[in-house]
Amino acid sequence: MRIGELAERAGTTTRTLRYYESRGLLTARRTDRGHRTYDEDDLRLLRQIRTLQDFGFELEETRPFVDCLRAGHPAGDSCPASIAVYRRKVAELDGLIAQLRTVRDQVGAQLLRAEAELPRGPEPRCEIGTERDTETEG
Repeated sequence: MRIGELAERAGTTTRTLRYYESRGLLTARRTDRGHRTYDEDDLRLLRQIRTLQDFGFELEETRPFVDCLRAGHPAGDSCPASIAVYRRKVAELDGLIAQLRTVRDQVGAQLLRAEAELPRGPEPRCEIGTERDTETEG
């Protein structure tokens, strides 16, 4: 398939595919006329890259998965280098989750403090529209 068809099927742009090629993540074959051609393996490789990027992986972090796919591993993640990237990403996510929990705890504590300081009594009336309501009554 040509570059436009691959881009469409992979849900990306031809510019992105050329960029991936310049980074060594995608290898195009050339026709006699110099047009880039790709096959289903290239589409699978692009889908792997896109999925990983959707999960928050940087483009360079996808390289071990691409290499693993090229080595013949069907999922692209059963190679030692891919597993190492997974481990780093899980550790990074664990750190972010811990930070979010800390912030959540702090915001929750602020909420409790603010609620405790609320005056006890009837809810304050909203003054918007009050003047007009009394003008139309009289």
